[in-house]
Amino acid sequence: MHCFRKVTDDLYWVGANDHRLALFENIHPISRGVSYNSYLLLDKKTVLFDTVDWSVCRQFLENVQGVLNGRTLDYLVINHMEPDHGASIEEILIRYPKVKIISTEKSFLIMHQFGFKIDDNIEQVVEGDTKSFGKHVVTFVAAPMVHWPEAMVTFDTTNGVLFAADAFGSFGALDGKLFNDEVDFKRDWIDEARRYYTNIVGKYGPHVQLLLKKASTIDIKMICPLHGPVWRSDLGYFLDKYDRQL
Repeated sequence: MHCFRKVTDDLYWVGANDHRLALFENIHPISRGVSYNSYLLLDKKTVLFDTVDWSVCRQFLENVQGVLNGRTLDYLVINHMEPDHGASIEEILIRYPKVKIISTEKSFLIMHQFGFKIDDNIEQVVEGDTKSFGKHVVTFVAAPMVHWPEAMVTFDTTNGVLFAADAFGSFGALDGKLFNDEVDFKRDWIDEARRYYTNIVGKYGPHVQLLLKKASTIDIKMICPLHGPVWRSDLGYFLDKYDRQL
């Protein structure tokens, strides 16, 4: 049974939550679980932003199929190739064999190392490239070492949505409450966000600061991370936390 939520008029969260893991990456305790976020845009072309961990792949595929509602998938944008976000790429290719994968050179190198058969499906981009999917036009921004060398973020210039890869994320399963203003973030989530930053991206502080400088030049209205709540209000609060390293 599919389980998705609308993010904007034509953008949907199609990720999944995992309460089975005791340790994230076999290191970090996650007593409240974790979410694997993926987003699907319905425009003239359909666009999936990242996939999910293998552990929740079945739910993810049902969500994608539910949102597409009979349409095919035209593009898959991979911002980050770590297995908890890239493990389901081949499952997407099996179901949508004509999909074009948009990502970086280093990302495609990692896909080949993982044994993914992608050569007929790739569209390589570099920082500053743009892509139109119909009404929506996105631009790609390199984010190396936040926190893998291949990472990028994708900014939708049409509606101000930043697909932030592993930046601006948090431990903790969403369990139906998708947005930051649907929870008491300062009370219930800031500690999980702080642990996430410290353990996942904080050790790459200079690279995070570089990404923040790039982010300050664009008009961000919403942040869609790969873990944790989607930020649609009070963005300055969370951006300031990152600037101060939480």
